[in-house]
Amino acid sequence: MSLPILDLNNVLAPALAEGGLDPARLEVGGDLQRRFADAHEVFERRRAAGDLGFLDLPFDRETAGRVAEVAESFGQWFEDVVVLGIGGSGLGAVALREALLVPAWNERSDEVREYHPRLHVVDNPDPRTVHALFERIDPRRALFVVISKSGSTAETMALYLVARARVAAVVEAEQVRGHFLFVTDPERGALRTLAEAEGIPTLPVPANVGGRFSVLSSVGLLPAAVCGIDIDELLAGAAAMVEACRGTDLRANPAAALATVLWAADTELDLPIHVLMAYADRLRAFTLWFQQLWAESLGKVRGDGHVGPTPLPAVGATDQHAQVQLFMEGPRDKIVVFLAVDGSGVEVEVPDLHPDVETMAYLGGAGLGTLLDAERRATTEALRLRSRPSITLEVGSADARSFGALIMLFEIATVYAGGLYGVDPLDQPGVELGKRLTYALMGRHGYEAPDVPEVDERWRIGGTSG
Repeated sequence: MSLPILDLNNVLAPALAEGGLDPARLEVGGDLQRRFADAHEVFERRRAAGDLGFLDLPFDRETAGRVAEVAESFGQWFEDVVVLGIGGSGLGAVALREALLVPAWNERSDEVREYHPRLHVVDNPDPRTVHALFERIDPRRALFVVISKSGSTAETMALYLVARARVAAVVEAEQVRGHFLFVTDPERGALRTLAEAEGIPTLPVPANVGGRFSVLSSVGLLPAAVCGIDIDELLAGAAAMVEACRGTDLRANPAAALATVLWAADTELDLPIHVLMAYADRLRAFTLWFQQLWAESLGKVRGDGHVGPTPLPAVGATDQHAQVQLFMEGPRDKIVVFLAVDGSGVEVEVPDLHPDVETMAYLGGAGLGTLLDAERRATTEALRLRSRPSITLEVGSADARSFGALIMLFEIATVYAGGLYGVDPLDQPGVELGKRLTYALMGRHGYEAPDVPEVDERWRIGGTSG
Protein backbone atom coordinates (compact mmCIF):
# COMPACT_ATOMS: atom_id res chain seq x y z
CA MET A 1 0.00 0.00 0.00
CA SER A 2 1.03 3.62 -0.48
CA LEU A 3 1.41 5.50 2.78
CA PRO A 4 0.98 9.30 3.06
CA ILE A 5 3.97 11.28 1.79
CA LEU A 6 5.36 14.14 3.86
CA ASP A 7 6.86 16.95 1.77
CA LEU A 8 9.04 19.26 3.88
CA ASN A 9 10.55 21.33 1.09
CA ASN A 10 8.62 24.52 1.82
CA VAL A 11 9.77 24.70 5.43
CA LEU A 12 13.46 24.44 4.53
CA ALA A 13 15.82 27.35 3.93
CA PRO A 14 16.54 26.68 0.22
CA ALA A 15 12.85 27.29 -0.63
CA LEU A 16 12.34 30.42 1.49
CA ALA A 17 13.93 33.84 1.28
CA GLU A 18 14.10 33.90 5.06
CA GLY A 19 13.15 31.92 8.13
CA GLY A 20 13.52 28.32 6.95
CA LEU A 21 15.25 25.39 8.62
CA ASP A 22 18.69 24.35 7.42
CA PRO A 23 18.15 20.86 5.90
CA ALA A 24 21.54 19.74 7.24
CA ARG A 25 20.03 19.86 10.72
CA LEU A 26 17.66 17.03 9.73
CA GLU A 27 20.38 14.84 8.29
CA VAL A 28 22.17 12.09 10.21
CA GLY A 29 24.48 13.91 12.60
CA GLY A 30 22.43 17.11 12.55
CA ASP A 31 21.28 18.67 15.81
CA LEU A 32 17.56 18.11 15.12
CA GLN A 33 18.29 14.48 14.34
CA ARG A 34 20.10 14.19 17.67
CA ARG A 35 17.31 15.99 19.48
CA PHE A 36 14.76 13.59 18.05
CA ALA A 37 16.87 10.60 19.11
CA ASP A 38 16.33 11.67 22.73
CA ALA A 39 12.56 11.93 22.16
CA HIS A 40 12.57 8.53 20.46
CA GLU A 41 14.25 7.04 23.50
CA VAL A 42 11.47 8.41 25.72
CA PHE A 43 8.90 7.02 23.27
CA GLU A 44 10.44 3.54 23.38
CA ARG A 45 10.59 3.54 27.17
CA ARG A 46 6.92 4.39 27.36
CA ARG A 47 6.09 1.76 24.74
CA ALA A 48 7.99 -0.87 26.75
CA ALA A 49 6.17 0.21 29.92
CA GLY A 50 2.81 -0.38 28.22
CA ASP A 51 1.77 3.28 28.25
CA LEU A 52 1.22 3.59 24.49
CA GLY A 53 -1.74 1.28 24.11
CA PHE A 54 -2.93 2.98 20.93
CA LEU A 55 0.03 1.39 19.08
CA ASP A 56 -1.43 -2.06 19.79
CA LEU A 57 -4.95 -1.32 18.53
CA PRO A 58 -4.31 -2.12 14.84
CA PHE A 59 -3.14 -5.60 15.86
CA ASP A 60 -5.99 -6.40 18.29
CA ARG A 61 -7.89 -8.83 16.11
CA GLU A 62 -10.02 -10.10 19.00
CA THR A 63 -11.60 -6.70 19.66
CA ALA A 64 -11.96 -5.94 15.95
CA GLY A 65 -13.76 -9.24 15.50
CA ARG A 66 -16.08 -8.55 18.43
CA VAL A 67 -16.85 -5.07 17.05
CA ALA A 68 -17.63 -6.50 13.62
CA GLU A 69 -19.89 -9.14 15.16
CA VAL A 70 -21.86 -6.56 17.16
CA ALA A 71 -22.08 -4.17 14.20
CA GLU A 72 -23.32 -6.81 11.77
CA SER A 73 -25.96 -8.20 14.12
CA PHE A 74 -27.15 -6.07 17.02
CA GLY A 75 -26.15 -2.84 15.28
CA GLN A 76 -28.33 -3.51 12.24
CA TRP A 77 -31.57 -3.85 14.24
CA PHE A 78 -31.94 -0.08 14.37
CA GLU A 79 -32.69 2.81 12.03
CA ASP A 80 -30.54 5.25 13.99
CA VAL A 81 -27.34 4.80 15.98
CA VAL A 82 -26.68 7.67 18.38
CA VAL A 83 -23.19 8.05 19.83
CA LEU A 84 -23.15 9.85 23.19
CA GLY A 85 -19.62 11.01 24.00
CA ILE A 86 -17.45 14.09 24.18
CA GLY A 87 -13.94 14.98 23.03
CA GLY A 88 -12.13 11.92 21.77
CA SER A 89 -15.23 9.83 22.37
CA GLY A 90 -17.09 11.73 19.65
CA LEU A 91 -14.65 13.52 17.34
CA GLY A 92 -13.16 10.30 15.98
CA ALA A 93 -16.54 8.87 15.00
CA VAL A 94 -17.45 12.10 13.21
CA ALA A 95 -14.09 12.14 11.39
CA LEU A 96 -14.60 8.56 10.20
CA ARG A 97 -18.19 9.21 9.09
CA GLU A 98 -17.30 12.34 7.14
CA ALA A 99 -14.14 10.91 5.54
CA LEU A 100 -15.33 7.46 4.55
CA LEU A 101 -19.10 7.59 4.00
CA VAL A 102 -20.98 9.37 1.24
CA PRO A 103 -21.65 13.05 1.98
CA ALA A 104 -24.82 13.80 3.97
CA TRP A 105 -25.01 10.15 5.06
CA ASN A 106 -27.99 10.64 7.36
CA GLU A 107 -30.04 12.34 4.64
CA ARG A 108 -29.47 9.56 2.10
CA SER A 109 -32.10 6.96 1.30
CA ASP A 110 -32.00 3.48 2.77
CA GLU A 111 -30.96 2.16 -0.64
CA VAL A 112 -27.97 4.49 -0.93
CA ARG A 113 -26.94 3.61 2.64
CA GLU A 114 -27.40 -0.07 1.76
CA TYR A 115 -29.81 -0.21 4.70
CA HIS A 116 -27.15 0.65 7.24
CA PRO A 117 -28.44 2.90 10.04
CA ARG A 118 -28.04 6.65 10.22
CA LEU A 119 -25.25 7.77 12.53
CA HIS A 120 -25.65 10.70 14.93
CA VAL A 121 -22.91 11.91 17.27
CA VAL A 122 -24.03 14.03 20.23
CA ASP A 123 -20.89 15.47 21.78
CA ASN A 124 -22.28 18.49 23.61
CA PRO A 125 -25.14 18.76 26.13
CA ASP A 126 -26.75 21.64 24.26
CA PRO A 127 -30.49 21.31 25.02
CA ARG A 128 -31.53 22.75 21.65
CA THR A 129 -29.46 20.17 19.78
CA VAL A 130 -30.64 17.28 21.95
CA HIS A 131 -34.29 18.33 21.70
CA ALA A 132 -34.01 18.52 17.91
CA LEU A 133 -32.44 15.05 17.74
CA PHE A 134 -35.33 13.45 19.60
CA GLU A 135 -37.76 15.24 17.31
CA ARG A 136 -36.07 13.53 14.33
CA ILE A 137 -35.58 9.98 15.62
CA ASP A 138 -37.86 7.32 17.03
CA PRO A 139 -36.31 6.04 20.28
CA ARG A 140 -38.00 2.70 19.67
CA ARG A 141 -35.80 2.30 16.57
CA ALA A 142 -32.60 3.77 17.98
CA LEU A 143 -29.46 2.34 19.56
CA PHE A 144 -27.59 4.62 21.96
CA VAL A 145 -23.84 3.99 22.17
CA VAL A 146 -22.64 5.55 25.43
CA ILE A 147 -18.87 6.15 25.40
CA SER A 148 -17.01 6.98 28.60
CA LYS A 149 -14.03 5.03 29.85
CA SER A 150 -14.45 6.31 33.39
CA GLY A 151 -18.23 6.25 33.39
CA SER A 152 -18.18 9.60 35.20
CA THR A 153 -18.01 12.16 32.37
CA ALA A 154 -20.68 14.66 33.38
CA GLU A 155 -21.79 15.60 29.86
CA THR A 156 -22.02 12.02 28.63
CA MET A 157 -23.76 10.75 31.74
CA ALA A 158 -26.35 13.54 31.50
CA LEU A 159 -27.00 12.66 27.86
CA TYR A 160 -27.31 8.98 28.79
CA LEU A 161 -29.89 9.77 31.48
CA VAL A 162 -31.92 11.84 29.00
CA ALA A 163 -31.78 9.08 26.39
CA ARG A 164 -32.67 6.40 28.91
CA ALA A 165 -35.75 8.30 30.04
CA ARG A 166 -36.84 8.88 26.43
CA VAL A 167 -36.51 5.19 25.63
CA ALA A 168 -38.24 4.11 28.85
CA ALA A 169 -41.20 6.31 27.97
CA VAL A 170 -41.96 4.39 24.76
CA VAL A 171 -40.90 0.76 25.32
CA GLU A 172 -41.57 -1.90 27.91
CA ALA A 173 -39.29 -1.82 30.96
CA GLU A 174 -37.59 -5.09 30.07
CA GLN A 175 -36.75 -3.78 26.59
CA VAL A 176 -34.91 -0.63 27.68
CA ARG A 177 -31.52 -2.27 28.05
CA GLY A 178 -31.70 -3.52 24.48
CA HIS A 179 -31.42 0.06 23.21
CA PHE A 180 -28.05 0.72 24.84
CA LEU A 181 -24.46 -0.34 24.35
CA PHE A 182 -21.69 0.90 26.64
CA VAL A 183 -18.11 1.46 25.46
CA THR A 184 -16.13 1.73 28.66
CA ASP A 185 -13.33 0.44 30.83
CA PRO A 186 -13.19 -3.38 30.75
CA GLU A 187 -13.11 -3.75 34.53
CA ARG A 188 -14.28 -0.67 36.48
CA GLY A 189 -16.41 2.44 36.47
CA ALA A 190 -20.10 3.30 36.76
CA LEU A 191 -21.03 2.13 33.28
CA ARG A 192 -19.30 -1.21 33.79
CA THR A 193 -21.16 -1.71 37.08
CA LEU A 194 -24.49 -0.77 35.51
CA ALA A 195 -23.91 -3.00 32.49
CA GLU A 196 -23.19 -6.02 34.68
CA ALA A 197 -26.22 -5.35 36.87
CA GLU A 198 -28.66 -4.91 33.98
CA GLY A 199 -27.18 -7.08 31.24
CA ILE A 200 -26.39 -4.16 28.92
CA PRO A 201 -23.89 -5.17 26.21
CA THR A 202 -20.45 -3.58 26.31
CA LEU A 203 -17.29 -3.12 24.29
CA PRO A 204 -13.96 -2.34 25.97
CA VAL A 205 -11.67 0.66 25.86
CA PRO A 206 -8.21 -0.56 26.94
CA ALA A 207 -7.06 0.99 30.20
CA ASN A 208 -3.86 2.28 28.55
CA VAL A 209 -5.66 4.11 25.71
CA GLY A 210 -6.75 7.68 26.42
CA GLY A 211 -9.81 9.22 24.84
CA ARG A 212 -8.07 11.32 22.19
CA PHE A 213 -6.02 8.29 21.11
CA SER A 214 -9.00 5.91 21.07
CA VAL A 215 -10.46 6.31 17.58
CA LEU A 216 -9.03 2.95 16.44
CA SER A 217 -10.48 1.17 19.47
CA SER A 218 -14.13 0.21 19.95
CA VAL A 219 -14.78 3.95 20.41
CA GLY A 220 -14.43 4.66 16.70
CA LEU A 221 -14.57 1.18 15.19
CA LEU A 222 -18.12 0.40 16.34
CA PRO A 223 -19.78 3.50 14.81
CA ALA A 224 -17.72 2.97 11.65
CA ALA A 225 -18.53 -0.71 11.30
CA VAL A 226 -22.24 -0.17 11.94
CA CYS A 227 -22.32 2.05 8.85
CA GLY A 228 -20.41 -0.41 6.67
CA ILE A 229 -16.90 1.07 6.81
CA ASP A 230 -14.27 -1.64 6.33
CA ILE A 231 -12.56 -1.58 9.72
CA ASP A 232 -10.08 -4.27 8.65
CA GLU A 233 -8.77 -1.90 5.99
CA LEU A 234 -8.72 0.96 8.47
CA LEU A 235 -6.63 -1.07 10.92
CA ALA A 236 -4.36 -2.40 8.15
CA GLY A 237 -3.42 1.16 7.20
CA ALA A 238 -2.75 2.04 10.83
CA ALA A 239 -0.62 -1.09 11.29
CA ALA A 240 1.48 -0.20 8.25
CA MET A 241 2.09 3.28 9.68
CA VAL A 242 3.18 1.83 13.03
CA GLU A 243 5.84 -0.16 11.20
CA ALA A 244 6.89 2.85 9.09
CA CYS A 245 7.48 5.00 12.17
CA ARG A 246 9.81 2.79 14.18
CA GLY A 247 13.23 4.15 13.21
CA THR A 248 15.26 7.14 14.37
CA ASP A 249 16.15 8.48 10.91
CA LEU A 250 14.04 11.58 10.28
CA ARG A 251 14.20 10.99 6.53
CA ALA A 252 12.61 7.55 6.89
CA ASN A 253 10.13 8.09 9.74
CA PRO A 254 7.28 10.45 8.69
CA ALA A 255 5.84 10.88 12.19
CA ALA A 256 9.29 11.75 13.52
CA ALA A 257 9.89 14.29 10.77
CA LEU A 258 6.46 15.88 11.24
CA ALA A 259 6.83 16.17 15.01
CA THR A 260 10.40 17.47 14.86
CA VAL A 261 9.77 20.10 12.21
CA LEU A 262 6.62 21.39 13.94
CA TRP A 263 8.43 21.49 17.28
CA ALA A 264 11.31 23.42 15.74
CA ALA A 265 8.86 25.76 14.00
CA ASP A 266 7.32 26.59 17.38
CA THR A 267 10.40 26.77 19.57
CA GLU A 268 12.97 28.18 17.11
CA LEU A 269 11.15 29.93 14.30
CA ASP A 270 8.52 31.55 16.55
CA LEU A 271 5.66 29.81 14.71
CA PRO A 272 3.46 28.58 17.60
CA ILE A 273 0.24 28.35 15.55
CA HIS A 274 0.01 25.09 13.63
CA VAL A 275 -2.64 25.19 10.91
CA LEU A 276 -3.96 21.92 9.48
CA MET A 277 -5.60 22.86 6.18
CA ALA A 278 -7.40 20.04 4.37
CA TYR A 279 -8.27 20.45 0.72
CA ALA A 280 -11.29 18.18 0.92
CA ASP A 281 -14.62 18.74 2.67
CA ARG A 282 -14.55 15.17 3.92
CA LEU A 283 -11.45 15.88 5.98
CA ARG A 284 -12.94 18.93 7.72
CA ALA A 285 -13.87 16.85 10.78
CA PHE A 286 -10.38 15.32 10.79
CA THR A 287 -8.88 18.78 11.28
CA LEU A 288 -11.08 19.18 14.37
CA TRP A 289 -9.93 15.78 15.64
CA PHE A 290 -6.33 16.94 15.16
CA GLN A 291 -7.08 20.15 17.03
CA GLN A 292 -8.01 18.24 20.18
CA LEU A 293 -5.16 15.75 19.81
CA TRP A 294 -2.47 18.43 19.42
CA ALA A 295 -3.88 20.93 21.94
CA GLU A 296 -4.76 18.60 24.81
CA SER A 297 -1.59 16.56 24.44
CA LEU A 298 1.00 19.34 24.15
CA GLY A 299 -0.41 22.37 25.99
CA LYS A 300 1.18 21.79 29.39
CA VAL A 301 2.98 23.38 32.32
CA ARG A 302 6.63 22.38 32.38
CA GLY A 303 9.14 23.09 35.13
CA ASP A 304 10.39 26.21 33.35
CA GLY A 305 7.01 27.54 32.22
CA HIS A 306 4.09 26.99 29.88
CA VAL A 307 4.59 25.22 26.53
CA GLY A 308 2.55 24.02 23.62
CA PRO A 309 1.55 25.06 20.11
CA THR A 310 -1.91 26.26 19.17
CA PRO A 311 -3.59 24.09 16.52
CA LEU A 312 -5.90 25.79 14.04
CA PRO A 313 -8.19 23.84 11.67
CA ALA A 314 -8.86 25.12 8.15
CA VAL A 315 -10.40 23.83 4.91
CA GLY A 316 -9.48 24.81 1.38
CA ALA A 317 -10.59 26.42 -0.72
CA THR A 318 -13.18 27.87 1.70
CA ASP A 319 -10.61 29.36 4.06
CA GLN A 320 -8.71 31.02 1.22
CA HIS A 321 -11.55 33.52 1.48
CA ALA A 322 -11.55 33.59 5.27
CA GLN A 323 -8.16 32.91 6.92
CA VAL A 324 -5.49 32.96 4.23
CA GLN A 325 -5.29 36.77 4.27
CA LEU A 326 -4.17 36.41 7.90
CA PHE A 327 -1.75 33.61 7.02
CA MET A 328 -0.19 35.73 4.25
CA GLU A 329 0.05 39.18 5.81
CA GLY A 330 -0.78 38.81 9.48
CA PRO A 331 1.76 38.08 12.22
CA ARG A 332 4.44 35.64 11.13
CA ASP A 333 3.47 33.09 13.77
CA LYS A 334 1.96 30.26 11.73
CA ILE A 335 3.06 27.18 9.86
CA VAL A 336 0.52 25.49 7.59
CA VAL A 337 0.26 21.74 7.06
CA PHE A 338 -1.67 21.12 3.85
CA LEU A 339 -3.56 17.85 3.37
CA ALA A 340 -3.55 17.01 -0.34
CA VAL A 341 -6.09 14.37 -1.36
CA ASP A 342 -6.26 12.48 -4.67
CA GLY A 343 -9.51 12.45 -6.59
CA SER A 344 -12.15 10.22 -5.06
CA GLY A 345 -13.21 8.76 -8.38
CA VAL A 346 -15.86 11.46 -8.72
CA GLU A 347 -15.27 14.48 -10.92
CA VAL A 348 -17.63 17.24 -11.94
CA GLU A 349 -16.79 18.92 -15.23
CA VAL A 350 -17.32 22.65 -15.54
CA PRO A 351 -19.53 23.30 -18.63
CA ASP A 352 -18.16 25.63 -21.30
CA LEU A 353 -21.24 27.84 -21.45
CA HIS A 354 -19.78 31.32 -21.88
CA PRO A 355 -16.63 31.10 -24.04
CA ASP A 356 -16.88 34.80 -24.78
CA VAL A 357 -16.76 35.85 -21.09
CA GLU A 358 -13.14 36.09 -20.01
CA THR A 359 -13.82 35.46 -16.31
CA MET A 360 -15.50 32.13 -17.10
CA ALA A 361 -14.05 30.93 -20.40
CA TYR A 362 -10.84 29.52 -18.89
CA LEU A 363 -12.88 27.33 -16.52
CA GLY A 364 -14.90 25.59 -19.22
CA GLY A 365 -13.98 21.96 -19.64
CA ALA A 366 -11.95 21.81 -16.42
CA GLY A 367 -12.98 19.69 -13.43
CA LEU A 368 -13.90 20.97 -9.98
CA GLY A 369 -11.32 18.62 -8.51
CA THR A 370 -8.67 20.08 -10.81
CA LEU A 371 -9.65 23.57 -9.69
CA LEU A 372 -9.50 22.62 -6.00
CA ASP A 373 -6.03 21.11 -6.37
CA ALA A 374 -4.83 24.17 -8.30
CA GLU A 375 -6.10 26.31 -5.43
CA ARG A 376 -4.03 24.27 -2.97
CA ARG A 377 -0.87 24.46 -5.06
CA ALA A 378 -1.36 28.19 -5.62
CA THR A 379 -1.83 28.85 -1.91
CA THR A 380 1.27 26.81 -1.08
CA GLU A 381 3.33 28.80 -3.57
CA ALA A 382 1.89 32.15 -2.47
CA LEU A 383 2.92 31.40 1.11
CA ARG A 384 6.39 30.34 -0.01
CA LEU A 385 6.90 33.56 -1.96
CA ARG A 386 6.14 35.49 1.25
CA SER A 387 8.53 33.27 3.25
CA ARG A 388 5.62 31.73 5.13
CA PRO A 389 6.61 28.08 5.71
CA SER A 390 4.35 25.12 5.03
CA ILE A 391 4.36 21.35 4.90
CA THR A 392 2.35 19.24 2.46
CA LEU A 393 1.05 15.83 3.45
CA GLU A 394 -0.06 13.87 0.40
CA VAL A 395 -2.80 11.63 1.75
CA GLY A 396 -3.58 9.66 -1.39
CA SER A 397 -7.14 8.54 -1.96
CA ALA A 398 -8.16 8.90 1.71
CA ASP A 399 -9.87 5.51 1.57
CA ALA A 400 -10.19 3.40 4.73
CA ARG A 401 -6.64 2.09 4.54
CA SER A 402 -4.93 5.42 3.90
CA PHE A 403 -7.17 7.15 6.45
CA GLY A 404 -6.17 4.62 9.10
CA ALA A 405 -2.55 5.38 8.27
CA LEU A 406 -3.21 9.12 8.54
CA ILE A 407 -4.77 8.74 12.00
CA MET A 408 -1.83 6.70 13.27
CA LEU A 409 0.69 9.12 11.75
CA PHE A 410 -0.68 12.01 13.79
CA GLU A 411 -1.04 9.95 16.97
CA ILE A 412 2.58 8.82 16.86
CA ALA A 413 3.76 12.32 15.92
CA THR A 414 1.91 13.68 18.95
CA VAL A 415 3.76 11.40 21.36
CA TYR A 416 7.09 12.17 19.68
CA ALA A 417 6.28 15.88 20.02
CA GLY A 418 5.59 15.37 23.72
CA GLY A 419 9.11 14.01 24.10
CA LEU A 420 10.55 16.99 22.20
CA TYR A 421 8.63 19.47 24.38
CA GLY A 422 9.49 17.57 27.55
CA VAL A 423 5.85 17.03 28.59
CA ASP A 424 3.57 14.05 29.09
CA PRO A 425 1.31 13.94 25.98
CA LEU A 426 -1.00 11.36 27.55
CA ASP A 427 -2.41 13.35 30.47
CA GLN A 428 -4.60 16.48 30.69
CA PRO A 429 -4.30 17.95 34.18
CA GLY A 430 -5.56 21.33 33.01
CA VAL A 431 -8.95 19.83 32.23
CA GLU A 432 -9.43 18.28 35.64
CA LEU A 433 -9.98 21.52 37.58
CA GLY A 434 -12.90 22.47 35.33
CA LYS A 435 -14.37 19.00 35.83
CA ARG A 436 -14.19 19.27 39.60
CA LEU A 437 -15.77 22.72 39.60
CA THR A 438 -18.55 21.48 37.34
CA TYR A 439 -19.27 18.62 39.74
CA ALA A 440 -19.43 21.12 42.61
CA LEU A 441 -21.70 23.59 40.80
CA MET A 442 -24.04 20.73 39.86
CA GLY A 443 -24.20 19.51 43.46
CA ARG A 444 -22.24 16.26 43.22
CA HIS A 445 -21.56 14.82 46.67
CA GLY A 446 -18.01 15.30 47.88
CA TYR A 447 -17.21 18.38 45.80
CA GLU A 448 -17.16 21.80 47.41
CA ALA A 449 -18.68 24.71 45.52
CA PRO A 450 -16.11 27.37 44.56
CA ASP A 451 -16.01 30.69 46.37
CA VAL A 452 -16.80 32.91 43.38
CA PRO A 453 -15.91 36.61 43.86
CA GLU A 454 -18.83 39.02 44.03
CA VAL A 455 -19.65 40.53 40.64
CA ASP A 456 -18.90 44.22 40.19
CA GLU A 457 -21.97 45.50 38.34
CA ARG A 458 -19.99 48.40 36.87
CA TRP A 459 -18.39 45.98 34.49
CA ARG A 460 -21.58 44.30 33.27
CA ILE A 461 -22.17 46.50 30.27
CA GLY A 462 -25.30 46.53 28.12
CA GLY A 463 -28.71 44.97 28.65
CA THR A 464 -32.28 46.07 28.04
CA SER A 465 -33.17 49.22 26.13
CA GLY A 466 -36.23 51.45 26.06
